[in-house]
Amino acid sequence: MVKIPLHIPPALRYRNYTLYWGGMLVSIMGSAMQMAALLWHLRLLSDQPIVVSGIGMARFLPILILAPFGGVVADHLNRRSILFLTQATMALTAAVLGLLTSLGIIQIWHIYLLSMVQAVAISFDLPARQSMVPNLVPRQVYPNAYSMQSIASNIGNILGPAVGGLVIGYVGQQYTYYFNAVSYGALILALVMMGSIPQEIKPHARGMRASLGSIKEGVQFILGRPVILSSMVLDFIATFFSSANTLLPFIAKDLLHVNEVGYGWLASGQSIGAMLLGLIISQRANLRRQGALLLGSVIIYGLATAFLGFTTTFMLAMLALILIGGADAFSAIIRNTVRQLQTPDYIRGRMTSINQIFFQGGPQLGEIEAGLMAQAFGTPFAIISGGIGCILGVVLIALRWPQLRRYDGAEDVEPVLAMAGK
Repeated sequence: MVKIPLHIPPALRYRNYTLYWGGMLVSIMGSAMQMAALLWHLRLLSDQPIVVSGIGMARFLPILILAPFGGVVADHLNRRSILFLTQATMALTAAVLGLLTSLGIIQIWHIYLLSMVQAVAISFDLPARQSMVPNLVPRQVYPNAYSMQSIASNIGNILGPAVGGLVIGYVGQQYTYYFNAVSYGALILALVMMGSIPQEIKPHARGMRASLGSIKEGVQFILGRPVILSSMVLDFIATFFSSANTLLPFIAKDLLHVNEVGYGWLASGQSIGAMLLGLIISQRANLRRQGALLLGSVIIYGLATAFLGFTTTFMLAMLALILIGGADAFSAIIRNTVRQLQTPDYIRGRMTSINQIFFQGGPQLGEIEAGLMAQAFGTPFAIISGGIGCILGVVLIALRWPQLRRYDGAEDVEPVLAMAGK
């Protein structure tokens, strides 16, 4: 009998990171289940696309206002303590959603309000989570740690909506919210088991002026690096035009005529594509001409979105969503690699929080745009026009920032590593 050697990913050889990774996987699965369930729930409460898409604005406004401060907090306070508070807050809001649904008294404004509360927590949660990873593994393991984090995200975003569709169809809508509330406990338990996490915390100058000064430093850092700035703008424009997640219930229910289970699989489609792409990219040691590859992947993202608008069968819709997810994942790998290499540790939380405005703002505001277009011209037109808008945006960014188009990546590694080592 031939024994196949098992290769343990380097990041998972570190106990604290393994605890963090396992807790995060369960938490992401619960969050993805709830998000898909919320959109389906809103569609049941209203047949107006703008009402369902309005959840994007409810989630984005707190992030727009608070995310920059979330980065300052992550750089100056204990990240583990921040996560205890944010995860507990999100667990409580999920439990309230479940209770209101169980009692049969939930209304659209309840969903909007509780989503805003969760977005407030996310504004502080994401910078702390992303910035804590370098505190769990040594520098040489960073790439594998972030790769494993991407794998956890993709697995959670595949299983969450797929299982959520089954839960809604066979058990009840409210149980998707209850599961999400419990899922946050996995990361909280992991944080307890980790114990104290070593972290370099610089003295925090108190007051609003000091906080605004820290935010300004983060903004100036990004403005001084055209490749980082242009990649953020590209992310925003692409997801603004090609974001159609809130229209998936309308595609499932009104165009494809599938039930909750079919909708769950559609909601998992993009993450399936992202996972497949991740497995392919993991076999490549190095990617050259990263700027051109980034622009090309976003063009494919726009084309696949337009293709989704033309689909009339479940299988073609799944194919389009898998292509969308794969193209988006490929561009995300390049964007995240560039940003981590070019960002020193002392400002990583602020860079992440400012980036959060771009990558959360694009899809959330894009959902509003998609809802308005669907309300006026129908769901297919909204999706097709969004894909075309995405492609035009790529062309404009490539012309405005030729540095991104010519970016290769290799020339930045050594100076950035030297800077990060200071």
